[in-house]
Amino acid sequence: MIEQWLEDYKILSQEDLLSAKREIMQQVALAGLARGGFFEHATFYGGTALRIFYGLDRYSEDLDFSLNYKDAAFSLETFFDAIKQEFILLGLDVEINLKQKRSVSPVESAFLKENTIWGLITLGEKSQNRTNFPIMKIKIEIDKTPPLLFSKEIKILDKPYSFYVATMTLPSLFAGKMHAVLFREWKNRVKGRDWYDFEWYVNQGVALPLNEFVDRAINSGHLASSDVINTETFKEMLIQKVQDLDIEKAMVDISSFIQNPSHLQIWSKQYFYDLIKMMKVE
Repeated sequence: MIEQWLEDYKILSQEDLLSAKREIMQQVALAGLARGGFFEHATFYGGTALRIFYGLDRYSEDLDFSLNYKDAAFSLETFFDAIKQEFILLGLDVEINLKQKRSVSPVESAFLKENTIWGLITLGEKSQNRTNFPIMKIKIEIDKTPPLLFSKEIKILDKPYSFYVATMTLPSLFAGKMHAVLFREWKNRVKGRDWYDFEWYVNQGVALPLNEFVDRAINSGHLASSDVINTETFKEMLIQKVQDLDIEKAMVDISSFIQNPSHLQIWSKQYFYDLIKMMKVE
């Protein structure tokens, strides 16, 4: 079944194979979470949700979730057995463990890791260097005290079997992405994936629900409830972010997640200024 699943992907390189393999693991994990009743409590969001359910043309690394209510005691560990059982049903073996926190945070993280057998099965004859192919690790995160002003819908996946996933709607995903664009703390690194997604949302004509963005920013402490944010002030914040953006670093970051890097040739600060003018805000 895994080999047949890989046939759905356009694999032109070792990097493509690695990305396809990661996405298969992500969907098997989603199936385990669904079977375990996880989506009665949480909603899928982030880049992987955008790719799997809405057609974003780039790969994504993590599985991100928002609890549907605030509960600092909630734990992903409750669903570990359901995730592992889903892989066992496919004849595969994985490990999953909570990430040990260095500081207090409302976000809980876990790492899902394949073992050698799973790696070799999925590679088959598609890799010329099977012994050096990296072991896959996927981060799963959930915000346990999230902003609750978001909308969701129920989507269906048909692999490894048909199941339903609660996922944020495109506007709510856009609000989360703009929060990441403006406030993600990556020190000297630049997450070009955020800017690639911003470009995608604007070109798709998705309108940003400003109230949801503000709710997220207040919840994270980046804005005060007394701050006045309207379309003009929001776009001014975004323009300032572009002024500080290292375009070259952004292009390097995104290039390994897309199959056609020539698409990035148009990227420049002026291009992002023009996208800001084009974006819809409600």
